[in-house]
Amino acid sequence: MDFTPSEEQSAAQGLAARIFGDLSTHERLVAAGTGTDAELWKELCAAGLPGAVEDVGLLGLVLLLEEQGRTTAQVPFAATCVYGLLVIAEHGTAEQRERLLPGLRDGTAVATGAFPARGGVHASDGALYGAVPWVPWLRDATQVLVADADRALWIVEAGAPGVAVVPVETTAPWAAGRLVLDGVRGERVGDGPGAYAAVLATARTAFAGLQAGVCAGSLARAVHHTATREQFGRPLSTNQGVLLRAADAHMDTEAIRVTAYEAAWRRDEQKECGAQALTAAWWASEAGKRVVHAGQHLHGGTGADLDHPVHRHFLWGRQLDAYLGCGSEVLEELGLLLADSRQGDAS
Repeated sequence: MDFTPSEEQSAAQGLAARIFGDLSTHERLVAAGTGTDAELWKELCAAGLPGAVEDVGLLGLVLLLEEQGRTTAQVPFAATCVYGLLVIAEHGTAEQRERLLPGLRDGTAVATGAFPARGGVHASDGALYGAVPWVPWLRDATQVLVADADRALWIVEAGAPGVAVVPVETTAPWAAGRLVLDGVRGERVGDGPGAYAAVLATARTAFAGLQAGVCAGSLARAVHHTATREQFGRPLSTNQGVLLRAADAHMDTEAIRVTAYEAAWRRDEQKECGAQALTAAWWASEAGKRVVHAGQHLHGGTGADLDHPVHRHFLWGRQLDAYLGCGSEVLEELGLLLADSRQGDAS
């Protein structure tokens, strides 16, 4: 395995770091409230970063999402890339790619996904019925990738007859909504369960990369705080307990990052990556919680301030934990997958 970014991936990551660093400031995030920073989204699209994902691959996307996570930038970047660009580019027909990709590249279209499938949606004669309790960035979306109970994939226009979007406030400000489908006509994409499994593995890997960035940002704030805040005449960072807590958070963050890199690299190399994606999701869920809790705790009383920037990392970390499925749930699925693969090898 070689996780060294290509020249193209490094350039895209550097550009993303500059845009997110310059525009996703604390003041702008406060002004955005629970909504999307529309100007930041326009800047990202004008720079060509969503469209670049088709060229830099999933590993490149993970690198870009790390930069988003560091600043908890409130834009539908991950959702549009995972549930829109990559899905259509890999599983869409030639006609679908020609019709749908331009809007996703330039930001005039925003995608999200009702994932993973929970049996809440069923198809009947090409029409979709059911509800999904919450979908990230749904209030911004122009199209939604829906997985039905049989794990077939459908593209649904968010404004189509039979679609209702009810605003939902989640732990992190992800412009989420409840999706209700009442006989809406969907457009099939992919080959059913095979495409569903591929999209789910991609989503888990990408959002694990986002969590790596969230954790890195939380830890960076904690390091700065403890290095500059003094107690009894010396910096907090000189206390052994603080050092150990920060070191554990650093190791957890690196574990999230490297497992996400491995899953992304295997997917880009067209190797089996289902188990690796689950492993990345487990680390992102379990270790991610530890890191954002540590980041808030190391800020002491300041960390209890809901308006402090570190609290936003805490909210994002907990939201990603829930979105990835929570550690025990992911671990159970990974165990079943490994057991099935061993039985297959034995037979």
